Amino acid sequence: MGDFRGQGVLFDPDGADWRGVSPKLITVRLIVIGVWFGLPVIGGLVALVIFRHWWIALPTAAWAAPGAWAAWLNARLVRAIGYLEREDDLLIRKGILFRQLTVVPYGRLQYIDINAGPLDRAFGLAKLSLNTAAGSLNASLPGLAPDEAARLRDRLSALGQARMAGL
Repeated sequence: MGDFRGQGVLFDPDGADWRGVSPKLITVRLIVIGVWFGLPVIGGLVALVIFRHWWIALPTAAWAAPGAWAAWLNARLVRAIGYLEREDDLLIRKGILFRQLTVVPYGRLQYIDINAGPLDRAFGLAKLSLNTAAGSLNASLPGLAPDEAARLRDRLSALGQARMAGL
């Protein structure tokens, strides 16, 4: 069998110091999971108490299982998100089982968006979306503090313009 210990080189270049996203993202995602999975489960439990039919517990449990799994996995997934600013590019990594490393060259950046929904704003978070020339790459970095998102936006825009001017 193959030895997978060498894969650290793929997802941790140069042994660099990655920056993580805000732990508040865990809470935001737990609230979303609670709405999508918790409310129907509560409805199923109420129906079970009212109607007293055992078979109502089956779809309720079937709906609760993936919700519980998502809630359990949530914190690990958020802690796996990281970014690294290098001289010529920005690296974004995500995932636990299925790991992803996205390299965004500054010279290819076309525009940068900052988004924040109502729940994100309530917890003081923002999402940075990066789009490159010809739409060949769309990367996002959720769970940033608004001041960090603004700093990254300004820095990446300046670096992108400087790199494009040199082409």
